[in-house]
Amino acid sequence: MSTEKQVAPVPKVGDRAPWSDQIQFPSAKPVLLVFLRHCGCPFAEKTFRSLATFSVKHPSVHCIAVSHCSQADTDGWVIKVGGEWNVEVVVDESRELYRQWGLGTTSTWYAMSPWNLYSAYRLGEDEGIWGTAGGPGYGLKLKTGSRWQMGGAFAIDASGFVRWTFVPRAANHLPSFQDALRALEAAKSGATGLA
Repeated sequence: MSTEKQVAPVPKVGDRAPWSDQIQFPSAKPVLLVFLRHCGCPFAEKTFRSLATFSVKHPSVHCIAVSHCSQADTDGWVIKVGGEWNVEVVVDESRELYRQWGLGTTSTWYAMSPWNLYSAYRLGEDEGIWGTAGGPGYGLKLKTGSRWQMGGAFAIDASGFVRWTFVPRAANHLPSFQDALRALEAAKSGATGLA
């Protein structure tokens, strides 16, 4: 008998958002919910920096980033990558939230394929994002979190319905928050025809 906890299916557009004590729906504003890979991952850093910028430009959307690293590693990492701006940071070391939203662990190919490694190199060369560790160490030396954890992103309207989903095909596949915003705006205007 396996002791591994089950990963729920990824919510579909139009589904009610999974509810938890940490993140509750409905909410006062639409929510952009981003699940990060581990602190120290250059793709998580790029995603978080993009989310922080988005949060300032779009204050009508409640931006939440979920980390599965320890509180100390997450806090240190957030400061090192530029601060949270208008992003609420939730720590989920047990990865229960990840599982509720259909985000399990990945394969070596997902995280370490030649394309991902080259993309990580390009992020470093082009944008100076080399993968900042939250605590002591870098990359494989991380004390908390798992490089095998899948990230993802979801847009949820104020009524608690999922309006956009993003589950990456590989570690270097990053979300478009403009796509999420368009989906939220379409839902608000009634263009989606969903409840």
